[in-house]
Amino acid sequence: MILETINIKVDYKKAGLNADGCNPTLTSYCTSKSDEIGEKKFPALIICPGGGYDYVSDRENEPVALRFAGNGIASFVLKYSCVNKKFPTAALELASAVKYVRDNCEKYQVDKDKIFVLGFSAGGHLAASLSNFYDKDVLTKPLDAEPDDIKPNGCLLCYPVLTSDKEFTHETSILNLLGDDKSNEEALKMRELMSLENRVSKATPPTFLWHTADDSAVPVENSLFYMKSLSKYKIPFEAHIYEWGNHGLSLCNYQTSTGDYQIVPVNEKWVQLAIDWINRL
Repeated sequence: MILETINIKVDYKKAGLNADGCNPTLTSYCTSKSDEIGEKKFPALIICPGGGYDYVSDRENEPVALRFAGNGIASFVLKYSCVNKKFPTAALELASAVKYVRDNCEKYQVDKDKIFVLGFSAGGHLAASLSNFYDKDVLTKPLDAEPDDIKPNGCLLCYPVLTSDKEFTHETSILNLLGDDKSNEEALKMRELMSLENRVSKATPPTFLWHTADDSAVPVENSLFYMKSLSKYKIPFEAHIYEWGNHGLSLCNYQTSTGDYQIVPVNEKWVQLAIDWINRL
C-alpha cells in the first residue's frame, strides 16, 4: 500500500485569505504497483471528514478510507483548515488535492477521469462546494488552474450540510464559514452563496447522497432540497433516505461507533451502494 501524507500547497494570499493556522494534508491509501498483477487504473476517492468546519473527525477518516481502498478504490483523506477559515479556504485546499491526485495519477494508479470527492456532514458541504464552484474564478484563479484540473467526476454526500436556510441548516458550520463578522452585508451575501442547493447547474457532476429522515443535527431537508435542484438540471443522482439514525453515523458499525446508537446495520449498506455507484460511473 502507498501510505503517505502530502502537504497541500495553496497560495492563500492570492485569494485574499488569512493563512494563519492553515496546514492542509492529504493522506493516501492506495494499492502499490505489482509486476505480477500488472498496471491498473483505479477510481480515486478524496474523503472530507465532517466536524462542523470546527475540526476534522477521526471517525470519518482512516476507517472510511480503508473500507473503500479494500474495494479497489484509491483513497485519500483530506485534513482541511477549520474554524473561522472563510470560504473558499477549505474549498481551495480540496481543489488543490484533486489537482494533485490528477497530476500524480500514474504514481497512484488512478484513472484521471474517475476522481471522486466524498464528504460527511460539513465535509459534505465542502465536497458539494467544489462540485459547484470548480469552474468559477474563486477557485481557478488562486490556483492558476483550469476547471478540468480540479473538477471532480462525481460527488458523494453523507448526511451533508448543504443549505444555509436558518430553519434547516447546521448553523455552526455556516458561521464558521462566514468568519468573525456575521451580520454585515458581505457576510449576508456569503451566507446566501453557501446555500448550495441554489448553486447547482448543468455543470454539477453526478451525485450520490444518503441521509436519515430523523437527523436532528443536519435536517434531511438539506439533501431533499439538493436532490430537487439536481433533478431540475437533470444531473444524474442516486439517493438513499434511511428511516432513522443519529447524525454522524460514518460506517454505521462498531469500527466507527462511540456507542451502540451508532451501530445501524440497515444504514451500513450505504457503503456498498456507494462503491457500486462509483464503479458504474
